[in-house]
Amino acid sequence: MLELNEVEKLRERTRAVCADFPDEYWRETDRNRRYPQEFVDRLTKEGLLSVLIPVEYGGLGLSLTEASVIMEEINKSGGHSAACHAQMYTMGALLRHGSETQKQEYLPQIASGELRLQAFSITEDEAGSDTTSIKTEAVHDGEDFVITGHKSWTSRIDESDLALVLARTSSKTEKKTEGITLFLVDLRQVRAEQPDTLKVVKVRTMFNYATNQVYYQGMRVPSSAVIGKVGQGFRYVLDGWNAERILLASEAIGDGYWFTDRAVAYANGRTVFGRKIGANQGVAFPITDAYMKVRAADMMRYEAARLFDAGLPCGAEANMAKHLASEASWAAGNACLDTHGGYGFVDEYDVERKFRETRMFQVAPVNNNMIKNFVATKVLGLPRSY
Repeated sequence: MLELNEVEKLRERTRAVCADFPDEYWRETDRNRRYPQEFVDRLTKEGLLSVLIPVEYGGLGLSLTEASVIMEEINKSGGHSAACHAQMYTMGALLRHGSETQKQEYLPQIASGELRLQAFSITEDEAGSDTTSIKTEAVHDGEDFVITGHKSWTSRIDESDLALVLARTSSKTEKKTEGITLFLVDLRQVRAEQPDTLKVVKVRTMFNYATNQVYYQGMRVPSSAVIGKVGQGFRYVLDGWNAERILLASEAIGDGYWFTDRAVAYANGRTVFGRKIGANQGVAFPITDAYMKVRAADMMRYEAARLFDAGLPCGAEANMAKHLASEASWAAGNACLDTHGGYGFVDEYDVERKFRETRMFQVAPVNNNMIKNFVATKVLGLPRSY
């Protein structure tokens, strides 16, 4: 982990990149639901998306704590990290459970930007958050596996060269978490040699998010695509989930700071009835309350990241960080919108765009009510509800 002054340099490095992509850029990509390719390319060029890849594979070799700082600064600068965050949280499964052959083949190319790993194909319509109930299956056929099934919320697959795909390889298991296998799929090979086996249907959402419904129609992948051991994939994605929750908490915290900064600037600059509107407690107190919530969530984010980086159990902390951060960013968003009044709904102020973007964190990657249930039963020991 970097020293504090080095972390601040990383923040400055990230802010310098973001400064070249002002509000107008994000407004245009949002309006047209366009993938911010230029921004992602620039982050890649600067090495900021290779932060978790070890130095021996061409990355920066830093920790999840530093990765979370990058995500925070992107959102705090007015950007939207959803375009690129998966390349960080998918690293957990590959780095911790991938073979040395897989790491040697893919990590240097990901670090250099030659390849992009942004797609995480897990969720299914019927299973939802109950991942052990997925029905997409991978059947062993000679030296290959043949994958057939449907996935929802598979984001950035058209912008990726590689994808992590979770599929059931056995239905006869003693534990429901077994019999599920994680594959690292080379989409270049699929598109070149068997394009009919991959159908992608774009899904338009309330904010700019490159997500899709994906249909795997007898897609053939080599056995070498298996991450770790066959049938143990559910365990491997848990690493990705904890990292994902921590990183998305960081994005929400970045949003929270953006909202409070904008609210303060507007409250200090707008004069009504002969005085600055920030002098009114009805304006000042909601901003202040939201800021304190963001600061508190920020601390939980750092604790969760510290545990993750130390290789210690962090499921509770990762979930609580995501919950607290998403609630704090929403409170900050509401305070910012209230401060701007009607102007908050005008796109040129960017409040309404960020307002739509930050709302996602309360339901994805896991609903906040499910986090409450997790903490109640797994942390506090309360009985499960049925």
